Amino acid sequence: MMTTKVAPFRLKPWFSERPWGKRDLRPWYADTGTTELVGEAWLTGPQCVVETGPLAGRTLASVATELCGEFPLLVKLLFPAEKLSVQVHPDDAWAQRFGETRGKTECWYVLEAEPGAAVALGLKPGVDVAAVKIAVADGTLEQLLEWVPVSVGDMLFVDAGTVHAIAPGVVLLETQQTSDVTYRLYDYGRPRELHLEKGLQVIKTKTAAGKVAPRKMDGFTRLIEQKYFVVDRFEIADVGETAVDFSGPGCLVALSGGAAVITESGQVELKVGEAVVVPKTNGVTVETGSGVSFVRCVAPA
Repeated sequence: MMTTKVAPFRLKPWFSERPWGKRDLRPWYADTGTTELVGEAWLTGPQCVVETGPLAGRTLASVATELCGEFPLLVKLLFPAEKLSVQVHPDDAWAQRFGETRGKTECWYVLEAEPGAAVALGLKPGVDVAAVKIAVADGTLEQLLEWVPVSVGDMLFVDAGTVHAIAPGVVLLETQQTSDVTYRLYDYGRPRELHLEKGLQVIKTKTAAGKVAPRKMDGFTRLIEQKYFVVDRFEIADVGETAVDFSGPGCLVALSGGAAVITESGQVELKVGEAVVVPKTNGVTVETGSGVSFVRCVAPA
């Protein structure tokens, strides 16, 4: 955790090339800096570079290490133009058994969705690990998955151990543990490595994965509250200032409109599709125009 007192700062997104991604990420990003297919924009990745304040030019990893730890949340935007692989992430216990630091529990908030868009979350009732192994071999694994239709505003919890996949036609805001441990089970014939031995071991046939109902709070909407993260959405109709509390380290990500995070040393512009990291503090003030929306992603203290 980041405990030393540091003013909030904005990070430059890091664009991850993926075979299922897109070349054009507008309106979210005008330029990715590459002509390759981009599947993910990492907003709080370890390699993201600080854009503002006295820490400008340094990576989040170097800043976090100096401030006594690793930033606990990895926040991304996902841009699938084709199906992602069918995959599974380990929980902390399994990850550590395999020599990793931690597992990967995550959630997806749907920002865009075409008609008929869907994600796969979990196995159909009665499907066991043996059936998964057979289906991987004969190319029928998709038929064993629970496909969930999605629309804009849906929040989905992806519990560690859940077999899952994402179909095209969506843009997702993903909040997760800072981990990239992924075991690929099936990849539609793409020439990429599979991780069946580990993946089959960490599968849970029943998990808490699924849609999460939003809860109206005092001045914001709680989208999800879990052990590793809390995600809230703020919708600001009028010009003014909004107090935003933080119970632990986290970030703000603008989804629409113009806003600024007020700090002791001035202000940091909150840009659409970029994260302003808020190290452990009691809260910040956000100065907004009209019609602004942003999310707060926090790692509970």
